[in-house]
Order: sequence, then C-alpha cells, then structure tokens
Amino acid sequence: MELYWQHGPMFVKELLEYYDEPRPHFNTLSTTVRILEKKGFLDHKQYGTSYQYFPTITEKEYGRSSLTGIIKDYFNDSYLSAVSAFVKEEKISVDELKELIEKIEQG
Repeated sequence: MELYWQHGPMFVKELLEYYDEPRPHFNTLSTTVRILEKKGFLDHKQYGTSYQYFPTITEKEYGRSSLTGIIKDYFNDSYLSAVSAFVKEEKISVDELKELIEKIEQG
C-alpha cells in the first residue's frame, strides 16, 4: 500500500520494480494486489488485458482500519483491553498514557 501512496497508480509489473532483490514472484505480488482490491483498499482501471491499480483509501484511513481490526480480533473489540495490555507490558509510559487521556477528552 505504501508504494501506491508514494508513487500513485501502477501496474503490478511497475510495482515489482520497487522491490529489492530477491524480488517476489510476479504471480505472488499480483495475488497480494488482488487481495488488497477485494478488501477495498485498491481498485483498478483496465488497459487492454492489463490492470493499473490505485489506492481507494488514504494512509490514515488504512491505519485506522488496521487498528480497528486488531482491536476487534485480539482484544475482543475493547480499546480498554488493548491499552491495558500495553500498560501491563510496560510498552506505554505514564506520560504517554496521560497524553492519550487528554486526546480522548478533547475528542
């Protein structure tokens, strides 16, 4: 997704050029792109027998969607459980927690 946001619409062949060696196989990358399209993150425009893919959502929307999925799948759809897990694992400091509370209060 990041490459599409940075470089705009691309064919899978063009996308492949941005990968370092060893590059993924064309079919593997094509399958990944089609999965992203099925999920609604990409769409395509057809040129003959080729498809040029482009993002349908912004990075911010994608991040929010990913976070929502993680919260739903791993924390029983509870943001409180997610934050509690970070606190228990000491992955969030008291200052960061206070900042988070302030942001929540601000809306």
